[in-house]
Amino acid sequence: MNFEQKRRALITGASSGIGKATALAFAKAGIDVALVSRSADKLAAVCAAAKHAGVEATAYPVDLACVSQVKEKIAKIAHSGNIDILVNNAGMGYTANLSETPLEDWQQVIDLNLTSVFQCIMGILPKMREQGHGTIINVASIAGKQAFAGWGAYCVSKAGLISLSQTLAQEERSRGIRVTAICPGAVNTEIWDTETVNVNFDRSKMLTPEIVAQSILHTAMLPPQAVVEELTLMSNAGTL
Repeated sequence: MNFEQKRRALITGASSGIGKATALAFAKAGIDVALVSRSADKLAAVCAAAKHAGVEATAYPVDLACVSQVKEKIAKIAHSGNIDILVNNAGMGYTANLSETPLEDWQQVIDLNLTSVFQCIMGILPKMREQGHGTIINVASIAGKQAFAGWGAYCVSKAGLISLSQTLAQEERSRGIRVTAICPGAVNTEIWDTETVNVNFDRSKMLTPEIVAQSILHTAMLPPQAVVEELTLMSNAGTL
């Protein structure tokens, strides 16, 4: 692949937090973006900001929690124009002891944080194989590498995502496809305000979405001969 050519990235969870910051960082770097989120209004605003940076940006309102539809919808986006970079960022937080986690909640976390990522990859992979190149960046978490009491379903989903990334990297590297798992510590996003997360941390000491986005951009911009297979990115304050 000639890295002087125009590139296009598909970013999930792009309406806020890390996804939004990544979309804007990519746009400023001259990378066209296809933006996916279930929040159409917020997604439209991010899309407009990306266009203002001088790139092509398209919004695709998709609810990735509906896992049976994800592969088909992502494949349609891929066929609308080559996707050189896939950033799987969409996900949810969840706090509860395992003994107090209903099966329905467990399945919801696994579906969004892990199964939807698998389906996004399956939707993109045929086109990346056809192109003979591609970069897939999965936003996991330090919780996938280190267990935290009260975060069981979330930890398991992110550990699974790390393993998915490692396996995919082994299977697809001969086809020119690079796979990265980025494992940030706590990031100051809207996840802490959601109904499924009940904790009280000092958010001023957390990573910002922009810091994580710069790491994602750096990973995506590496020459094709190199890959960051796994990156753990932590606040200087450590694990909060």
